[in-house]
Amino acid sequence: MPVTEEPGTPAELDAEYGFEPVVSDARAKPKPRPRKPRRRSKLRRKLFATAVMIGALGAIGTAYATFAASSGAANSTDQSLIERGQQLYSVSCITCHGANLQGVEDRGPGLAGVGQAMTYFQLSTGRMPVTGQGASIQSKPPKFDENDIMAISKYVQSVAGGAALPAGSLRSPDSDIAEGGELFRVNCASCHGVTFAGAPLSAGKIAPTLRTASDLQIYSAMLAGPESMPVFGDNAITPDQKKAIIAYIQTIKASADPGGSGIDRIGPVSEAS
Repeated sequence: MPVTEEPGTPAELDAEYGFEPVVSDARAKPKPRPRKPRRRSKLRRKLFATAVMIGALGAIGTAYATFAASSGAANSTDQSLIERGQQLYSVSCITCHGANLQGVEDRGPGLAGVGQAMTYFQLSTGRMPVTGQGASIQSKPPKFDENDIMAISKYVQSVAGGAALPAGSLRSPDSDIAEGGELFRVNCASCHGVTFAGAPLSAGKIAPTLRTASDLQIYSAMLAGPESMPVFGDNAITPDQKKAIIAYIQTIKASADPGGSGIDRIGPVSEAS
């Protein structure tokens, strides 16, 4: 039997008999037209990003300029105080404490770590410059005014380090006075007395009266611990608690006795005829 060949594919048959397809093969997918790059949208995005960056840099620059101006003014003020303090120190303190605050043998101790708080307390209460050696150095009218005292204490702080004084108000609100009274009775009254009069201590030392003490003197004494007084650092008594103690002391000092003759504020006691 003759072998019959199977018909070929439609494309092969068309080629064999000379037919050309009118319509292309439906299975062939048309090639997509190339899209033009969206140059305008990309350009817009770039311009927008550039504008945002310029705006952000401008805002940062303005903020930095404001901060630098305020910081520079504060640093300038501190620097002028320190320079003034150095001049005063060279005239009034260098003989006993040395050119580099290292101290002078048989004259005065070194000031390393003394800090602003101790310097302010000693100068503002007139204990320094000292007029004589003794178990306890008594207060007297200060040699320097408040501005010069702050300048010298700033200079000592800048060279020797130590406890610095806080800025701003040193009294807590009236609502904390009761807490301040409790803290005072626990930590201070045993030496300074419940009436702030002070009292003698051992070895000829004295806990001074608080009746003439200012807010800054009380705060600096708590930070520095002059003579026999312990140092009440911020871990022992927090800054807010220190302010509560000061508020209590100054409020009681300013209040008047309700009547009669107050005997060291333990009254009133009726007046005798």
